[in-house]
Amino acid sequence: MALYLVKASTRFAVKGRQLVFSFPFSLSKLQLKTGDLDPRLFSRLRHLQKLDLSDNLLDKFPNSLTLPDLRVLNCNNNQLEDVTALKQFPLLEELNYENNGYLTLNDDYKVMFLLQNLRLLNGKDITKLANHVRRVNSRKLTSKVTAHWEEFFRDQLPEKYTAEQVKSIKKKFLKSVQTNVVYGPSSLSEFTRWRVKMIAEEFLTCSLGLELNTDTETEENMDENEEESAESSKEAAEEEAKVTVTPRKRKRNSSKSRFGRKKSKSKAKTEKESVPRNSSQEEDDPAPDKATASNEPAEEATPEQGDEGTHKNGEQFPKGQSNRRSSQLTGEQKSQEQDNGVVNLTPVRNSKGKEDFSAEPLHFLQCHSKGNSREDFKTQLWSCVFEPLLDCAPRKDPIVSCSRTVATCGGESVCLIDCETGVVLKKYKVATEEFFSVAWTTLPMVLSDSRKKSHNILAAAGRRGIVKLIHVAADFCYGEIKAHKKPIATVCFSPTRETHLFTASYDKRIVLWDIGIPDCDYNFKASQLLVLECLSVPLRIALVPTCPEQYLLAGCEEGCFTWNIKLEKEEKTRPFEASFKFPDEEGEMSTSHRVDGLAFLNDDVVVSKSSKPGCIYLWSWSWSFDTKGKGSQRTVSAVILAELEWSTTDLSYLTLSTCPAKLHVFCGDEKGSVWIYHLSNYTTAWSSAKGKHSDKRIPPTQILKWPELRANGDHLSEVYINNVITDPTFTYLVALTSVNITAIWKKS
Repeated sequence: MALYLVKASTRFAVKGRQLVFSFPFSLSKLQLKTGDLDPRLFSRLRHLQKLDLSDNLLDKFPNSLTLPDLRVLNCNNNQLEDVTALKQFPLLEELNYENNGYLTLNDDYKVMFLLQNLRLLNGKDITKLANHVRRVNSRKLTSKVTAHWEEFFRDQLPEKYTAEQVKSIKKKFLKSVQTNVVYGPSSLSEFTRWRVKMIAEEFLTCSLGLELNTDTETEENMDENEEESAESSKEAAEEEAKVTVTPRKRKRNSSKSRFGRKKSKSKAKTEKESVPRNSSQEEDDPAPDKATASNEPAEEATPEQGDEGTHKNGEQFPKGQSNRRSSQLTGEQKSQEQDNGVVNLTPVRNSKGKEDFSAEPLHFLQCHSKGNSREDFKTQLWSCVFEPLLDCAPRKDPIVSCSRTVATCGGESVCLIDCETGVVLKKYKVATEEFFSVAWTTLPMVLSDSRKKSHNILAAAGRRGIVKLIHVAADFCYGEIKAHKKPIATVCFSPTRETHLFTASYDKRIVLWDIGIPDCDYNFKASQLLVLECLSVPLRIALVPTCPEQYLLAGCEEGCFTWNIKLEKEEKTRPFEASFKFPDEEGEMSTSHRVDGLAFLNDDVVVSKSSKPGCIYLWSWSWSFDTKGKGSQRTVSAVILAELEWSTTDLSYLTLSTCPAKLHVFCGDEKGSVWIYHLSNYTTAWSSAKGKHSDKRIPPTQILKWPELRANGDHLSEVYINNVITDPTFTYLVALTSVNITAIWKKS
């Protein structure tokens, strides 16, 4: 609803038809959205000089607020995505917008250029830097833009030109100049492109007299789309098998039946893949470039099972929980509590007549179905992680020494499953979401009686770029973080700081967040601590066990990289510290691998999978990183300890996992099998080999074959194992598939 009232503490007088304020106009902590800033109200505040809009939900400023005399603006703790609309406040001298997750150093430079009178930005005097941006930076860029025109484009424009020729030359010049004119550090590349485009348009209009009567916004969007298409075409021309990075899942052949047919090997090799996308969606339904959070009930992660007020183990909800949970569920969702759409498929005898692995197949669950449909064998499952134990909570079953509850995600839902019984304990759904990753942390939350108690919190994220925070014991999604504008590939918590969450996104950034600790009313404050810039999409991330507060390792679409993440350093936006080279198919060291599997086997040994050569590498973090030395070398060769024999498939996103306590590695394949490697007999030899390894690949200790499953009388085949994990004690093994099946084995 539009805003018509002001806070009672604000003093004002009426002068004519305008409001003249003698104190700052405060609209703080009112849950205001952009649509609530009514221009009709603000048009009456032409003499307003101080405005406080902090602690709201604003994602942008309307362009017509009409505050020509505004001098001080506070918009801390909002969700602002862009600052260019602030140019409507030309007299602004002091601006604060801290804790707006999307705003970066590039936005700081934009406001310094747009607001010529700005002196204080987020409490810092920026006068000297702003003068440099407005004068020196602009002069350098103008010189480069002019030189680019003279060298490459001046002769392309005929003496007598038509409107179409003007439009064509303008489009080519703007695209070329933004690509080729470089100035300053890479962390300011977005600002540089923004200024270069602005300078180039002024140059064409003023210096050359080219009048450009086009719709700027429409043309910008067209240019961006054409640029993306051009980049994709260029990449495809350079390397036919290269992945196109767009927010989509692995493509499947829609003409095939889901039962009993296999994709030919030749076709699999030539098939182009893209970012994880639900195969049940239409091809013309692209992921949004801008994921926006919503407070509508339908958008919340809603629980689908459990009694109100009291958890199954008798634990009481925090204050107000029963009412909150009831208000979250619509009538349709309540009826679905009766039936979660969980189908337990029974395996028939293995084709060999016995299991290859010494484990009992317990459950094959179809619990992530879209709309709870029993016919859904298309939803792909991507991430699973076992719930950590709560030290303060006594276990009902003393035999169980570790948690047997696993969180799984895929499609529109996140499920919590008891591995022993196969019961889906809880299910959370967001109809517009597709979840790609989940992670656990344990927070010391304050109860209604002021006592502190540890509770497990689950973070879930995916296609919309939003992190959902779920208090599992209370069946309550208490908040969300609008972390990225593009899909989030993976998330992980720091093992040493329980509130520190890393999110890796298709916007080619890894962001460190402090999610805060919610109080008994679930009020919390999240803040952005660090941004790590990637050269390509980060797919898997891992903190280095020996120094988890200093180095983060990431497997990306185009290589493996590490960053220094120490918070004591001043830079809040950082490039990678080093990239690692691996042998390619010809044995040459290369950085061009797509690394879609990454985990630590122990404190030093890294296990990584690159889909291009079709093998799994084990390499030493310390020996590899030490070769970087103290110099400026940023590309180093990974010190390979061993290679694991694995499937020859070219299929991507079949990730791996490790069980450090038992020194096991697990990886699924394109045939529904799980490859298991027991490596305890090799670790001693690696420590004394000093980087030398045998050319012979280590074969799997066992291969757990996919059992024959029948659904509705049909044989369920063409199964990809997207992910496989075990609990810390290697009691349960959980595999997630491309056919909406969660498979659970128990070790004999």
